[in-house]
Amino acid sequence: MVVENYQVVPWAEQDLPPDVVHEQYVPPEFEMLARRVMEQYDMQVNEMVLITSKPDKGVTIWKINTDKGNRSIKVLHRRPQRSLFSIGAQEYMSGLGYRVPSFIPTRDGSIYVEAGGKLWIVTEWIEPLLPVSKIDLEGAAELCYGLGEFHKNSKGYVPPYGSERSSRIYGWTKYYEKLIAQIGWFRDIAQAYPETAASGSLLAVVDDFERQAIEVFEKFKLSPYTKMIAKGEPHWGLAHQDYGWSNGQMGPGGIWVIDLDGVFYDLPIRDLRKLITSTMDDMGVWDVTWIRGMIDAYHQANPIDQETFEILWLDMAFPNEFYKHVKEIVFEPLSFLQTELEPILQRVMATEASKWQALAELEMDKSKYPAGDYTTEEITPFVLDRPVLIPGNMILTDPVAINPERIASNTTRAQKKFTLRIPKRRTSTEPKRIKKLSKFKKKKQKKLIRMKPGTKQKKGFRKTTKALKKKKSYLRRKTA
Repeated sequence: MVVENYQVVPWAEQDLPPDVVHEQYVPPEFEMLARRVMEQYDMQVNEMVLITSKPDKGVTIWKINTDKGNRSIKVLHRRPQRSLFSIGAQEYMSGLGYRVPSFIPTRDGSIYVEAGGKLWIVTEWIEPLLPVSKIDLEGAAELCYGLGEFHKNSKGYVPPYGSERSSRIYGWTKYYEKLIAQIGWFRDIAQAYPETAASGSLLAVVDDFERQAIEVFEKFKLSPYTKMIAKGEPHWGLAHQDYGWSNGQMGPGGIWVIDLDGVFYDLPIRDLRKLITSTMDDMGVWDVTWIRGMIDAYHQANPIDQETFEILWLDMAFPNEFYKHVKEIVFEPLSFLQTELEPILQRVMATEASKWQALAELEMDKSKYPAGDYTTEEITPFVLDRPVLIPGNMILTDPVAINPERIASNTTRAQKKFTLRIPKRRTSTEPKRIKKLSKFKKKKQKKLIRMKPGTKQKKGFRKTTKALKKKKSYLRRKTA
């Protein structure tokens, strides 16, 4: 079994025996590579237990029993430079004593190992670690308080030298533009498959959701977003992007945040919005008492101001849940429209009935929070005076200077036009004729221009009018 040259790739498309479940399987070469990685650590592994396997991403987490206690080993599926950004964030927070798992160093002091084209990490195994309750507001409030702590504790993080800077803080305008465009695609696809079961139902509601999205986006353009992001990325800290009941769990001392490999610089309030809207979607109704309780718990840990509350309200008003549930239509439109979409739309519309009443009540809560001070910019320079290194075997590159003022100013640019092309169904049985590309024609023209008088023309080349004119000009200059 060759492991030295094995590259970690997703294995979701790999053919397996019928009795093997993809989510409970890892390729033998992958497991052997994990064992090679563990040899770099000062520990004796007694047992490996598969905790999580994501074949579509090539992600696996094992709980390992060692002579030093229980630990975990995980491969980060993103590019090594991108993963280094997340590793630096986790090391920054754990080094300050915050509740995120600490890294176990290798024998040579590194906190990660590069193998198979990916970065591997070994961390402490936090015990006990239990999910908070999902059926009462107390559990949701505990989760939101832990999220506020995480956001507050991540402020000031500067990524290590050589990492890929990961930020979404300047991309909210583009994000809304993309979603509005794709909601329009939903209409185009439904019109392209009128015979499917859910086509009519989707066409009956898509215009209203598109109108909602455009109206919220117009309000967003007038919001304090631009002056907020001028504070710079370290001022706001990190957003988890996938925070919920599985990645925020109760442990020693409070909520522990795990799986930080997807963190970005962002306005952290988006994590809270995702948590609130997904909870309301699960409940089937927008409950104002729950929402206020979740926001208040977050506010206790990480105080928010009027401007941040306004952004949170606008992000909740955007039709995020409709988009999240319907976006699968783009990948397999026929089967999705025929078998899956109808019950999804019924649930979304049932929740929608209470959404706007709740938002109308919440909008009046803005005055409860103090106004923020955004009169001065606090942008931290992107190029460090001294390299900040994390031990490891990465080949680090030079930093790239980025002007955050220029990025921020681009958030008010004209809306980008997105188009969806639905391929036509081909009915002809004749083989396709491949047209000659224009670049090949240009090459032929250049060759004709370079031909000297009396040179025999190669078979297959056709002299164009443009080429003839250029050749006549060449002859006149030659005889002059």
